Amino acid sequence: MAQFSFDVVSEYDKAEMNNVFDQVQREINSRYDFKGTPAVIEWLTSDKTGFKVTGSSEWQVEAILDIVRKKLAAREQSQKVLDTTKAFTESNLKTTKEVPFKQGLDQEKAKKLTSLLRERLPKVKTQIQGDAVRVTSNSKDDLQTAMQLLREQDYDFPLNFTNYR
Repeated sequence: MAQFSFDVVSEYDKAEMNNVFDQVQREINSRYDFKGTPAVIEWLTSDKTGFKVTGSSEWQVEAILDIVRKKLAAREQSQKVLDTTKAFTESNLKTTKEVPFKQGLDQEKAKKLTSLLRERLPKVKTQIQGDAVRVTSNSKDDLQTAMQLLREQDYDFPLNFTNYR
C-alpha cells in the first residue's frame, strides 16, 4: 500500500513580502496624512527578514503597520508572520518599531502540532524533522483531514503545507 505525506512548516513567501513592501512604500508616499512626516518603511536587514517602520509617533507607526496588514491580506498572506512584540524606540522626534518575520517551527510548536494530530487522528503518523513536521498516512483523505484540522486551530504562527506526495 502506498504511503502519502506532506510537511507542515512555518514560512513566509519572500516574493510576496517584496510586493507588500513595495505597495506599502507607494501608499506611504501618496497619502496626505504622511506628507512632511518621517513616515517610512525599510527592510530590517539586507536579508529581508523583517520591516523597520518609522513614523512621527506610535500612532503613525501603527497606521503603517495597519497598511502592511491590509496588503498582506490582499495578497492572501498570513498576518501571523509579523512579530510585533518588540517595543517602540523613540529618538530625535521619531518613533521606530522593528517587526521581524516569524519563520520555522521550534521544538515546542512542533510538539503541539504532533500531539494534536496524534490525539485527534490516530491513523496519521507524525515525525518532527528539524523545523518541519512530516505527516504520513496510507490514505490521502486522512491527510486532507489533518490539513483541515491544523487550519482550524488558532496558532500564533503561520502554517504552510509543502512537499505533498
